[in-house]
Amino acid sequence: MRSRVMSTFAVVTPAARRILVGNLISAIGSGVTLPFLIIYLGQVRGLGTATAGFLVGYLALIAVVCTPVVGSVVDRFGPRPVLMVGLVLTAVGVGSLGFVSTIPSALVALTVLGIGDSTLWAPQSALYARVTPREDRQKLFGLQFMCLNLGLSIGGVAGALIADVAAPESFVLLYLVDAITFLVYLGILIPMRGVGVGHAGSDAGDDSAADRPSGGYREVLRDRAAVRLALGAVLLVTFGYGSLEVGLPVYITEVAGLDLSLVAVAYAVNAGSIVFGQLFVLSMIQGRSRSLLAGLVGLLWAVSWLAIGASVIVPMSLAAIVIIVGVLIFAFGETIYSPVAPAITNDLAPDHLRGRYNAMVSWTWAVSGVVGPGLAGVLLGAGLAAAWLGVVMVGLLAGAVLLASLRRFLTPAQDGRA
Repeated sequence: MRSRVMSTFAVVTPAARRILVGNLISAIGSGVTLPFLIIYLGQVRGLGTATAGFLVGYLALIAVVCTPVVGSVVDRFGPRPVLMVGLVLTAVGVGSLGFVSTIPSALVALTVLGIGDSTLWAPQSALYARVTPREDRQKLFGLQFMCLNLGLSIGGVAGALIADVAAPESFVLLYLVDAITFLVYLGILIPMRGVGVGHAGSDAGDDSAADRPSGGYREVLRDRAAVRLALGAVLLVTFGYGSLEVGLPVYITEVAGLDLSLVAVAYAVNAGSIVFGQLFVLSMIQGRSRSLLAGLVGLLWAVSWLAIGASVIVPMSLAAIVIIVGVLIFAFGETIYSPVAPAITNDLAPDHLRGRYNAMVSWTWAVSGVVGPGLAGVLLGAGLAAAWLGVVMVGLLAGAVLLASLRRFLTPAQDGRA
């Protein structure tokens, strides 16, 4: 097992290694500021919690609008130049957040940040696919997710040590540090000349027809497997991640009546288990059906929410333990979903549409960032915790069925079967 785990690093090409390092550094910056956005806008800058919530929702809506456009641009100009532009915009937007003091100035900063954010994930995934052979992509996407969580964890600890609600200058420092990490990532990409540029064939030697004329999103939507993948991903990400972001803190503190500190512990357990478990999971799932694994993720996440929901019916002394068990189950599902979903996406995508395919899947994350927290806020705010859990589990099970049914639309290679 140890040799199989360590062999995962052997698939990383020099170009992919540079991108992984940049991804890790920018994730540290994101971790520094990510947990504090609503608190910063609402309390530190005095805009109020309700206004801060609106502004965060506005940030998610920008991604919903921009992500499809980004996919088209990637297919025209290549993933690396688009990613580089996104890094500049993100650095400017997040750096500007440190100096906002009014709603208009916050809207301007968040607009730039939202456009930048939406110009990161699809081109980055397409760039990984270009510099990595088809058979190694699943492992690489798993490593990417591990680096992301490692960076967020490191940044989260650093941010917690620096942030002080009574000292606005501490947040200015945090947002400037965050901006600098994106510029460092940009500096790592600049020397990679000729990589990920234009719409020609894959840099990894993909056998896609590079000169085939693009039919745009109409061609993507004619791909039944891609559409099914996107629909299943919307359900899984909305009722999984989208619910975790808002639903878990509210459920722990307001429904289960537990201390706020458990929220921080739960998120730390989630990130830590991903960092330490991802490599082992990658070795376990190699050669197995990706579609069935994606369906398994929906089942795991439904079970995790069932465990979290059970915290209100077990003795109070066991409630925290039950919630942590639920979070661990959720993290296990994440370590499966993170390499499997983008691997299917990029094995389905012909090179001339790789940007659009990745943008379509990235768009599911943008939608989940609007729908998931909104649904949790409305139902939990109305005291309908049981109804909310029921909706979440039904959505996850529906997503599991859709993704598992992908198997009959995929070739053995696309499905990752040995």
